Amino acid sequence: MRLVIALAAALTLLTTPAMAQWKPSGPIKMMISFSPGGTADTLARLIGEEMEARAGWKVIPETVAGKGGNVLAAKLKNEPADGTSIGLITDQIGYAVLAEKDPGFAPGDFAYLTTVAGTQTGLVAKASKGWKTLADVVKDAKGGKKLVVGALSPMYADALYLLGKHLKVNFNIVNFKGGNSVQNAILAGDIDMGFLAGVQRRGVESGTLVNIVSGERSRLKMTPDAPTLSESGFPVDLGARFLFAAPKALKPEAKQALTKLIVDIVQDPKSKAHGFITKSLGDPVVIQGADLDKLIADSFAQAKMLLSKEGAN
Repeated sequence: MRLVIALAAALTLLTTPAMAQWKPSGPIKMMISFSPGGTADTLARLIGEEMEARAGWKVIPETVAGKGGNVLAAKLKNEPADGTSIGLITDQIGYAVLAEKDPGFAPGDFAYLTTVAGTQTGLVAKASKGWKTLADVVKDAKGGKKLVVGALSPMYADALYLLGKHLKVNFNIVNFKGGNSVQNAILAGDIDMGFLAGVQRRGVESGTLVNIVSGERSRLKMTPDAPTLSESGFPVDLGARFLFAAPKALKPEAKQALTKLIVDIVQDPKSKAHGFITKSLGDPVVIQGADLDKLIADSFAQAKMLLSKEGAN
């Protein structure tokens, strides 16, 4: 019996440490599908800095923005699958893929490591409008008020069209590039409301802005009293989860080591990345494995619905 136990212990020592001791063969290229200086870009770079400090691995951030993450994904697909290339995208990649006829990749071309954070998406208006619920918006619309609504991307424009259809009101939808532009237009009075993915936090806290409804799968941390779109009878999730991916053929030991390190960083209350997430995005959001694969699949299903303009069932 003692011999069996000794052999089992020896086998454990031969296998488990091999996973834990994995290290990249060279510098890790961290591709970021967001513009420099923004929330997601800052988050990625903070995680990269902490990876270097904790594991001693050299991490080189590289901006590869464009087409909702498609530019990065098309490039990442062909990178070495040895753990030296990872990319930060969102689970909204499904919409970006289906909106472009030939993006140059498929969702199965990647090994998805983990999500790290999510947005705080809400349908936002100036508090001076007096709107606190979607019912207030509908009342004014049906009373003759023409509503101008801002969309921060084509996906949100499609969602707003379907939301108007669901509410039986007509929205005049104006397209913008990014949440800051939508927020500026709301504050300036150029539009009545629009979806914002977190930049509204300070305005909401000061009482200048109000989240009429949450665009996330759950209620917003900043305004827990505001119901979700699903609770309002419109089952759509417009939130985004930031996640790291690698080329499909990534070896299990590399995937495990990279994922564990990233998760440890974002969940550590003492890390700069964790502090930045809680300040700017809410709480860390960690989804891995089969749950993450399902999240990606769900994003494609929703994208098909949005692009079809048929609405959610």
